[in-house]
Amino acid sequence: MSRTSRSTAGRGDLPVTIVHACLRGSGGGGGGSPTAVLNEASSSCTNGPLTDDERRGVPALAGTSHAVFLSEERDGADGSGHHPPVFTVRFFTSEGELPACGHGTVAALAFLAGHAGGREYRADLRVSGRVIEGRVLRGASSSVKVAFTTEQVGLREVAVGELAVLLPALGLPAAAASGACVATLGRPRLLVGVTDRAALAALAPAPDRLAAACDRLGLLGCFVHSPMSVSGRVAARMFAPSIGVPEDIANANSSACLATHMLARQGTPGITVDMGDALGCPSTITADTRRTSSGLLVDVTGTARIGEVLHLPRPDRQEPLRQSGLAEVTRNLPDSP
Repeated sequence: MSRTSRSTAGRGDLPVTIVHACLRGSGGGGGGSPTAVLNEASSSCTNGPLTDDERRGVPALAGTSHAVFLSEERDGADGSGHHPPVFTVRFFTSEGELPACGHGTVAALAFLAGHAGGREYRADLRVSGRVIEGRVLRGASSSVKVAFTTEQVGLREVAVGELAVLLPALGLPAAAASGACVATLGRPRLLVGVTDRAALAALAPAPDRLAAACDRLGLLGCFVHSPMSVSGRVAARMFAPSIGVPEDIANANSSACLATHMLARQGTPGITVDMGDALGCPSTITADTRRTSSGLLVDVTGTARIGEVLHLPRPDRQEPLRQSGLAEVTRNLPDSP
């Protein structure tokens, strides 16, 4: 049963739902990447659509690294009623808009499924001009299983000059250059391996230096991973200070990039990627590659759980933030999806 307290922010409140995306295990406990989701079409906002500057302000208000903004294009009830609904989706961090966000896609689909009800749910998400077909399956627990298919991943060799800038900023030795590459899905990022999980856990990049290096080279960030186990499991950490995310709790698109890279190097058709341990938020993403008539695609799967609802003031009218990074908000704890 929902518990609701009175909002303090006025009629322009933004009902933002926190979705914990890419949970590890069954999803009944903690972990996952907290992601702010707002359906702008159904929000109680009375002062017109949000501006992009206001959207940039939502992650800080919600205490998340990313925010997802939805607007419905088609409700799926027209014609035969067999067509899934279509939503335009935009992703923002405090630094600006992203052309794609894998764990944000998982969060968006889980949010939509939670409002639609039923055991299975499908929706099409329009992201940067392309349509992503999303599928959600509700399990016995409070979590849902979300899957979507990425577009083709581009891979290229990383230049010696690029590594000379990036590896010192990451705190990695020159030997780490072996097997590194640049992968593009939405935006390019460095994929680079370390010797084992202990080396990954000990990694401590210099955020300012890494941000400058990524800005100079036009990269989203750096995805550092351990060797793959016999069972296909990999540990990884994503550093993206250029977009205001010093370290990402979960990065599904980079996991898809790594799956494509692993297939090219080792012939492995799929991987399971563990992330977030260094931040105390264990997360897991599964990425399976498959060949189609249109090329190599990656099926990404993650578990998600709907969390609290925050009623936030519009960022252009916000009160000074408390040290915790949250404004005065109303928290509604929804029924489990």
